[in-house]
Amino acid sequence: MNIVIFGPPGAGKGTQSNFIVKQFNLKQISTGELLRKEIKTNTELGHKISSIINTGNLVSDDIVGNIIEKYISNDSYKNKLIFDGYPRNLIQAKNLDKLLKRNDQKIDIALKLSVSLETVKKRILERKNLEKRADDKKDIAIRRYETYENNIKAVIDFYKQHDLLKEVNGEGSVSEISDEISGLIDRIKG
Repeated sequence: MNIVIFGPPGAGKGTQSNFIVKQFNLKQISTGELLRKEIKTNTELGHKISSIINTGNLVSDDIVGNIIEKYISNDSYKNKLIFDGYPRNLIQAKNLDKLLKRNDQKIDIALKLSVSLETVKKRILERKNLEKRADDKKDIAIRRYETYENNIKAVIDFYKQHDLLKEVNGEGSVSEISDEISGLIDRIKG
């Protein structure tokens, strides 16, 4: 099964993706992690990504799509992927759909973690103290939240039209959210 999980920065996508990976034996594709990996390797692409992220903007669809395609085309990950934070806009959603179809796969469920801006700001500040991420600054978090909100409606509509969208209350505790997600996935698996 292939899963999409999305929500604004600080919604808990990474935490819940880790849970889903362990619970359902999937491979996590975190665009954020893949982009940070590029930055760490200090490549030209990494420098470009860093400057984009640190200004609160999103990396281009082409850059992200090329990175994602490497995993979709890998047979050892076939129908075992969770896309963490991708797609972020309609172009990416349609591109993901095409890439999956080309590789005889599909999305089985799209999970949307819903959280308020206040919760996001609180979580970002907590995460900054723990992980020391350069993009975890209050003003950048607000800009990224607003950018996310402006872009995500078309993605929500796309997955609703395909009857794949399930909204999850991201305001609860980690275990409450995990339990809700587990129940949704179990129902899809049958």
